[in-house]
Amino acid sequence: MNHRSSGLKLSDAVEGFLQFKMAEGRSPRTIVGYRHDLREWLAYAGDKKVETVDAQELRAFLNYLRTDYKPRRFSAELPSLSPKTIRNFWVTLSAFFTWLKEEFDHPSPMENVPAPRFAKPEVEPFQQEEIRALLKACEFKREAQTDFRRRFTMRRATAQRDQAIILMLLDTGLRSSELCALNMGDVDLKSGKVVVRHGPTGGAKGGKGRIVYLGKSAHRSVWRYTVTREDKGDESAPLFTAGNRHLTRDSLRQLIAHLGEAAQVKKCHPHRFRHTFAIAYLRAGGDLFTLQRLLGHSSLDMVQHYARVAQVDIEQAHRRASPADNWRL
Repeated sequence: MNHRSSGLKLSDAVEGFLQFKMAEGRSPRTIVGYRHDLREWLAYAGDKKVETVDAQELRAFLNYLRTDYKPRRFSAELPSLSPKTIRNFWVTLSAFFTWLKEEFDHPSPMENVPAPRFAKPEVEPFQQEEIRALLKACEFKREAQTDFRRRFTMRRATAQRDQAIILMLLDTGLRSSELCALNMGDVDLKSGKVVVRHGPTGGAKGGKGRIVYLGKSAHRSVWRYTVTREDKGDESAPLFTAGNRHLTRDSLRQLIAHLGEAAQVKKCHPHRFRHTFAIAYLRAGGDLFTLQRLLGHSSLDMVQHYARVAQVDIEQAHRRASPADNWRL
């Protein structure tokens, strides 16, 4: 039976919503996203009574996100929000007011707030030469110049770790959160099998675990990285570390961006390796359903998007290579 929401403050409703979603078993990452978006909404709207919120105010908030909101990460000010991020705010608010409707029979003003539109970014896989440049950038720091000696380069202390990261991302299509959550015991260095653990500790979207595999090159690179580790026998030890802790998603993003800058590879971010794996898999003759399982997608929608990109590539390659056309028959 629903309870009346008269007099309920937004701040109390937000905490109740978050508690409900945690009880539902939503991942910590999802809860963090909800909390962030709703705190920004509270800062904009003020801690008013729930029943005073209307669709006009919600539309004004979304417009504020497009025009005046200044996002920050750490101490740096970032450019304006992307259309997809604004859409994510809409999704959060829609979930919040849907919960209020179900829990308190409170009419949802979001029913009169259309979802912001956004164009999906074009999928651009890495080229082979770009991957080779990134692997090379893992090895050495930038050339140093001094007044008293010749120019020189120093080997990076994390070279083996970073090469293993690149090849594992490329060979498995793992998400950032999944790679960062891996422990030593999750990788079978005999078979190359990698276990993405169930639940929030495994980093999988929706908490769904699965098994992926390393090819020979990635397998060899991960072995080289781990064989000299003092904790290589500890199955609970983080696989990829920053200090003695798991590498974080932000640290991974910064690392890949740094390597991209050093290698002069544009648009270098972890998720692009996932795109590259998927498209390369399809180009090599892999099927959609197996790819869906390897990527951990709940539906074929995104996999079919990769298939369309791969098919365009095949069509263009055929136009360039057609013997009948090239031989002018």
